[in-house]
Amino acid sequence: MNPEKINLLDFDEAGLKALFVGWGEKSFRAVQLIRWMHQRGEDNFQAMTDLSNAFRLRLSNECEIKPPPISEESVSVDGTRKWLLGVGGGSYIETVFIPEPGRGTLCISSQVGCALNCTFCSTATQGFNRNLSTAEIIGQLWLARRRLKEVSTEEDPLVITNIVMMGMGEPLLNLEAVTKALSLMRADEGYALPRRRVTVSTSGVAPAIYELAKNSDVSLALSLHAPTNELRSTLVPINKKYPIEILLEACREYIGEHKSRHVTMEYVMLRGINDSPVHARQLVRVLGNISCKVNLIPFNPFPGAVYERSTPESIQAFHHILAKAKLFTTTRKTRGDDIDAACGQLVGKVLDRTKRHERFLERTSQSLKVGNQGN
Repeated sequence: MNPEKINLLDFDEAGLKALFVGWGEKSFRAVQLIRWMHQRGEDNFQAMTDLSNAFRLRLSNECEIKPPPISEESVSVDGTRKWLLGVGGGSYIETVFIPEPGRGTLCISSQVGCALNCTFCSTATQGFNRNLSTAEIIGQLWLARRRLKEVSTEEDPLVITNIVMMGMGEPLLNLEAVTKALSLMRADEGYALPRRRVTVSTSGVAPAIYELAKNSDVSLALSLHAPTNELRSTLVPINKKYPIEILLEACREYIGEHKSRHVTMEYVMLRGINDSPVHARQLVRVLGNISCKVNLIPFNPFPGAVYERSTPESIQAFHHILAKAKLFTTTRKTRGDDIDAACGQLVGKVLDRTKRHERFLERTSQSLKVGNQGN
């Protein structure tokens, strides 16, 4: 029986150095491999011509470069692409590429499913399976870049310029694997992405925000979605453990003396729930002393959802109140909703033998009824 090969996508520079030094090789081999794998997208060790024949032979015998395989690819009418990737055991994740003039954003998943039960997110309905490995996280970028190169044309070049960790899962609950993937995204020998072009989104795992600050300098996005703890605890249940004031303090600490660090407050617009002028003015007061951008996100429906998208007029009025108060505010354009690739719609093909989806929707409905009675 042949031993399982080492997937080199699982290693950042420090990990590769330790592996190769253990083999009796020079540590600089790690940088060479990262250039070949990530900068050039090469997975054939024999093509890595600046490596010795003996080293290439050992790599071929003992290692592999193996991203999650593509199970299905969907293309939206607006050009958005979604890949369904198999991660073993009948589980899948989804990765989305959003093309725009002069840029392209890749939305990456960090977990199979999610345990945080945000009530407006389709991924929450499937529950949590497991964390993704570094290979499965960075492999999404590796695979997407190769696939986009295959379908690009001179008239329509498809290039990844931005990464958002906003796919399936809570990145800060898989911090070790995510941090290693981030280091490869940022490394000059890897993907060489500027810190402002890599964003980690969190539902509000406050202690992990402090940990992220020690190990990375990427942009941070907080899924805020409500201006009060009472409402946010209904929409984002982890708020009961880490309420708004604790999260905002963590965000202030994340920025700290690093003025180049960037924080965005994500705010999904739910009709009749969190989109009134009163909510907007409350949000202005809450964010008054923190340097951040506010990103308003029109709700993207999914089967069985108990919410509706705010009207364009409500979103515009909400935006106007924030902007008038000098809060830098944008409204996200909905992309890829015809292939369920829009924000909050990622769920993957999961066989739900436990009727988890129905139970989740019932809990959400009951929670909203209780919240409305209290208002």
